[in-house]
Amino acid sequence: MKDKVVLITGGTSGIGKALAFAFGREGAKVVVSGRNQQNLDATSQELAAAGIDNLAVKADVSVEQQCQEMVQATVQKYGKLDVLINNAGISMRALFEDLDLDVIRKLMDINFWGTVYATKYALPYILETKGSVIGISSIAGYRGLPARTGYSASKFAMHGFLETLRTELLHKGVHVMVACPGFTASNIRNTALAANGSQQGESPREEGDMMTAEEVADRILKATKKRKRDLVMTFQGKLTVFLNKWLPGLTDKLVFNHMAKEKDSPLKK
Repeated sequence: MKDKVVLITGGTSGIGKALAFAFGREGAKVVVSGRNQQNLDATSQELAAAGIDNLAVKADVSVEQQCQEMVQATVQKYGKLDVLINNAGISMRALFEDLDLDVIRKLMDINFWGTVYATKYALPYILETKGSVIGISSIAGYRGLPARTGYSASKFAMHGFLETLRTELLHKGVHVMVACPGFTASNIRNTALAANGSQQGESPREEGDMMTAEEVADRILKATKKRKRDLVMTFQGKLTVFLNKWLPGLTDKLVFNHMAKEKDSPLKK
């Protein structure tokens, strides 16, 4: 990764921030984007203190023009772009029957359209470098999770988009990977949207029992170097994908029962 230029959306916390450090320690020049200037400044200072050449760009990935400007700022500073990591995302938890439809729109705007916009403007430069386009997805992109209709829909859409893009670019030397961390200790559940669009606040899961963001980032770094097609992490994640393919009816029941055990779960038999 020495002297590679890596752009990470949602790069100021959780997996995104861990990715910035993982790639940066390998010698990459790192660009992180986010919506909060204070968090951007703090992350940039931390990266610089670790000796990582970096640029922090304020951008909301749900806004097409800001994605274009984010890519332009990257190329203006470093002259090229080797790796785009579409990491920015939000989650939700509510039954569809109770859900304000604006919640699904917001998730699609950030998780799906954010990936589309960033990739659209980054792709000409990645074609030049024969680099990588990476989507940080979820097991929810393979298997619909109850009380996460909007989240699952956005990740299924991301999968379809990136799989199609990979096929279109098959003979152009560009690497496209979908990475699915499984349940990871991060702030995504704290900022998840409730039925009315407000932030959930408290995670319903035991964050301490999950894979850390740093572990996830290390695995994504290794998979990027190997130019892997797909990366499904955790035994639970791999088992869910396998069972959903071969025993979908059973998986419906297993997934319902598992998600119903969450603290304050809206799922009731």
